[in-house]
Amino acid sequence: MKKKIIRITTVPQSLGGLLTGQLKFMKDYYDVIGISSNEQVLKNVGVKEGINVIPLEMTRSITPFKDLKAIIDLYKILKKEKPFIVHSHTPKAGMVAMIASKFARVPNRLHTIAGLPLLEATGLKRTLLNTVEKITYGCATKIYPNSYGLKKIILEERFTIDKKLKVIGNGSSNGIDTSIFDPKLYTEEQKKQLKKSLNINDNDVIYTFVGRLVKDKGINELVAAFNQLEKEKENVKLLLVGAYESELDPLSPDTLLFIEKNLNIINVGWQNDVRPYFSISNFLTFPSYREGFPNVVLQASAMKLYSIVTDINGCNEIIIEGLNGTIIPTKNTKVLYTKMFNLHDKNIADIDLEKCRSLIIEKYERTFVWKKLLEEYQSLENEIN
Repeated sequence: MKKKIIRITTVPQSLGGLLTGQLKFMKDYYDVIGISSNEQVLKNVGVKEGINVIPLEMTRSITPFKDLKAIIDLYKILKKEKPFIVHSHTPKAGMVAMIASKFARVPNRLHTIAGLPLLEATGLKRTLLNTVEKITYGCATKIYPNSYGLKKIILEERFTIDKKLKVIGNGSSNGIDTSIFDPKLYTEEQKKQLKKSLNINDNDVIYTFVGRLVKDKGINELVAAFNQLEKEKENVKLLLVGAYESELDPLSPDTLLFIEKNLNIINVGWQNDVRPYFSISNFLTFPSYREGFPNVVLQASAMKLYSIVTDINGCNEIIIEGLNGTIIPTKNTKVLYTKMFNLHDKNIADIDLEKCRSLIIEKYERTFVWKKLLEEYQSLENEIN
């Protein structure tokens, strides 16, 4: 019989989106069960990945009574299912899963860290989040930061000890399918039609951001830098692909007004498929304050985009200065503007766009990441044997 693995995320969009394909791959080697909230969406993920699923209501925010109920409900599930491995992703799912699996005596309690939102918190909230993080790590048997920079931060914050930590492969939670993120899939006519629908001219230089439109992603600085840039350059567009999260991390009123009123800022909202927008872009602008291992930068590079990223973990591991992008300080509008200005005048032909793509294929191809994680799971079996 195959050993049983339970994979847990707070919301099913993470289970079926951020980890797409991975659960189906693991199903050939293990009995895989997915657990997350939102039963109907979770069922769709189960069908897509070909796995069994079990709903468990969890919240993304701090809700002590609901969190306690989730821990108790998950404990009951684990006692019934008796998994060999519980592997969680996302902060709330990690806390719930690691505590419940510790009490249920699951032998292998694994948690992947794909970012630390607490790094931007202060005061009592930061103290509370630090405590929760230490409890999560303390209950886990292994912690997998999805970048080497994140591992360094975890050790600096003293959340756990070094021997519990391991980066799988070269980083990333799921790698990237470069056969899907390939600019060759889009014809010149398709790109022309998309530009036309967005009122983008053929000679416009397009700076693109993909992700949540929130403060922590550096959108305030990006919009401010772009507003300065368009005073100097006529043929520029800022393409924003993502949704607001006004309750969790709102943008400044000035930024929201600029996005709404400026005709050169094109906000297309959340998109299930971001590839068409990469295909018409000239540069990725990604001035985030914090990341785990950003899929957006992998995707853009695979689509042959030169990137402007901030000097944070993940970003500074994917981007090699001057080769497939450039690295700037966080929260620095002036430097971001300067880089955007300089790239506007740079001859695209001088950039080795093939190198942008080949670097990703070499280090972060999806099947490579899956096989490295499979090796890790199998090593746990060998430890037991």
